[in-house]
Amino acid sequence: MDCANPGCLSHYNFDHIAFFAIKRFVEGQATLDLMKCARSEREKEEIALVSLLDMDDDKVRDLNLCCIHAESCKSLDCRERLRRVVEEALLARR
Repeated sequence: MDCANPGCLSHYNFDHIAFFAIKRFVEGQATLDLMKCARSEREKEEIALVSLLDMDDDKVRDLNLCCIHAESCKSLDCRERLRRVVEEALLARR
């Protein structure tokens, strides 16, 4: 699911980012290893976004990831959705 706003964090495909989140947090692959295997700059950006899950929400908010649309930023919503995807994948592995 893509957002039409190209200046927003959510213009990335959530399902594709979730794929990298599972690779990182469920399968335990290191961020640098994922970066080395990235096939495009876009994938590197998506992997970098996944790595932000290690940061506190307040720190991410301070980064102003969504540029001019800060008042309606969905980056924290996306982070919460990614966390749920990772949690569900971890539960499914048990």
